[in-house]
Amino acid sequence: MRGELRLALPAGYRVRDVLAFHSRDAEGLAEQVSASGLRKGVLLDGVPVVLEVAFGEDEARCTVDADGASTDALPGRAREALLNILGLRIDPAAFADFVRDDPVLGPVVARQPGLRIVQSATIFEALTWAIIGQQINLPFAISLRRTLIGLAGRPHPSGLWCYPEAPDVARLALEDLTSRKFSRAKAETLLRFAHLVVDGKVVLDRTRSLGEVVEELLAIKGIGPWTVNYALLRGYGYPDCSLQGDVAVRTAFHRLLGGPERPGIAATEQLLLRYAPHRTMAAAYLWASLIDPPA
Repeated sequence: MRGELRLALPAGYRVRDVLAFHSRDAEGLAEQVSASGLRKGVLLDGVPVVLEVAFGEDEARCTVDADGASTDALPGRAREALLNILGLRIDPAAFADFVRDDPVLGPVVARQPGLRIVQSATIFEALTWAIIGQQINLPFAISLRRTLIGLAGRPHPSGLWCYPEAPDVARLALEDLTSRKFSRAKAETLLRFAHLVVDGKVVLDRTRSLGEVVEELLAIKGIGPWTVNYALLRGYGYPDCSLQGDVAVRTAFHRLLGGPERPGIAATEQLLLRYAPHRTMAAAYLWASLIDPPA
């Protein structure tokens, strides 16, 4: 199945941010990025799909290339995945208005208007990426992610590999992961989570209430508040995630506010409260401030 659709891009859309997010893995196993577009491989309803995006001035021209028969849900799921990977879930304008006079993030927003939250293609991808990335550096997390794709994903005829779904990960044995540099705890959490999704005990649905999602995820051994909030941000597109446990968020506050030491988790939670109900965008701009320090 091959289909096409076009998505309108808002004024000031920052293509470079989207391309940078999807080019983090230099080996390009499941993502390929060019100067004018990107290609992303992902399994949707068990079908290997490549989402191809060509950026125009005011629209994204998207192709959905499925290696197999389409399910009834596949076109809709492909469109949802495209909205995610293009960062079209959260409009940053409301946050820009909210912090216009804020002495901390107001200047950061003024220097980088229109920053968007780019998401993983699916909620499952976001959660597994959050589990993989817990308490390790980014290059190592990227290498583990690549390993998971190679073990559980599937190749598309185009050459890209497709990020796995829960049944694909659930089929792995613990030793498949631990023999390839996954810690035992991380491997157990990944497999536990995948099995719960397959068994219907964890439901990954963006329409569910926030309270239900948080309660369900926090009940999973190995998943804590940081993982849940990061997944809410990258997977669900929730606009008010509080990432007080994120080291980069705390480091950014330290650089912007000064002081003898980086704020602790409790202090960072209080600092983030001033940006509710826009704490997701606050996190995005705090991260951005680390590569664009104040003049």
